[in-house]
Amino acid sequence: MPKILIVDDDSNICELLRLYLEKEGLATVSAGDGESALKAFRESEPDLVLLDIMLPLLDGWQVCREIRKTARTPIIMLTAKGEVFDKVLGLELGADDYVTKPFDAKEVVARIKAVLRRSGAGEAEEAAVKEVHFDKLSVNLTNYELRVNGKKVDAPPKELELLYHLASNPDRVYTRNQLLDEVWGFDYYGDSRTIDVHVKRLREKLEGVSDKWSLQTVWSVGYKFATTES
Repeated sequence: MPKILIVDDDSNICELLRLYLEKEGLATVSAGDGESALKAFRESEPDLVLLDIMLPLLDGWQVCREIRKTARTPIIMLTAKGEVFDKVLGLELGADDYVTKPFDAKEVVARIKAVLRRSGAGEAEEAAVKEVHFDKLSVNLTNYELRVNGKKVDAPPKELELLYHLASNPDRVYTRNQLLDEVWGFDYYGDSRTIDVHVKRLREKLEGVSDKWSLQTVWSVGYKFATTES
């Protein structure tokens, strides 16, 4: 039975989500602040985390960062804020999805099931090493490692996943919406600026490394991993 860690300082929201999730056959654990959330995460080893942003002691951003240092457990952010910046930041930190308050509990359950399905499929494929190599570039999605000129380069999980997806399909053009759907695995409601942010940061890491490949913008369409290699 999948276990969900619900993190929100509003006990009514925790209880509402608990009732809906347990009705769907999911086990739950709750925490009301950031420090308790990290403690509960370590002790209960949940299959997914529902994480509010505005929390006492440690906010949701900090909790997400801490979890991502050691685990790839799916995280769905709960936020009352509607600014695109908040959504982009959550995705950059490694969140798998987000839900804006006020939300429909049935929608949250549907999002949880979708993310669990994706993560379950990923575990089934774990035996196969996911790695692509180009001149002076190696992207390994099995151990989430990026190497440039043979040296390991730190990159957030979603940057690596985006680069791996593009590099696995060289010279194929993707729209921003396709990348959001295929890399993040959900429909992004609002501005697709998050893709532009990720590509910009990847370019900063990869600038001038090789003349045999590049991350290219296809104006009015999207992006591609362009290569001169045959």
